[in-house]
Amino acid sequence: MEIERKFLIKKLPGDLEAYPSHMIEQGYLCTDPVVRIRRQDDDYILTYKGSGMMSREEYNLPLTAEAYRHLKPKADGIYISKRRYCIPYGEYTIELDIFEGDVSPLILAEVEFPNEEEADAFVMPEWFAEDVTYNQQYHNSYISGHGYSAPTASSAPEFTN
Repeated sequence: MEIERKFLIKKLPGDLEAYPSHMIEQGYLCTDPVVRIRRQDDDYILTYKGSGMMSREEYNLPLTAEAYRHLKPKADGIYISKRRYCIPYGEYTIELDIFEGDVSPLILAEVEFPNEEEADAFVMPEWFAEDVTYNQQYHNSYISGHGYSAPTASSAPEFTN
């Protein structure tokens, strides 16, 4: 079971390069249910996600590089590339995704929880802006099929270090 909340951010935390990060590339073979292939650094993963917004089933299976390359052209929509920073925050880890290519300039923070009670009680740090957990437009599977439109300049968050 994956229990996760998603947030837009107001500004980037300082010294991002001090945190561990991963380069992620992913595509979607299906979005209902979600079947995703992902390359994270040198690891390859096939993921199944059930329905839901904050809580849903998730199963990860390892793929070989060869299997990933075979499945990659079968993915629908756009391929998503992002750099993920893993930032400690109390007992949690904030996964800060800075998207590249077609999805740039989107930046999202995700936090996973062991249960829904902790997810509901989570107090976001001051550099977070808006909880978009229940907004499907910010789910990667939705973005892969529909693209991402950046907010207008008047409503865009200001990203400063």
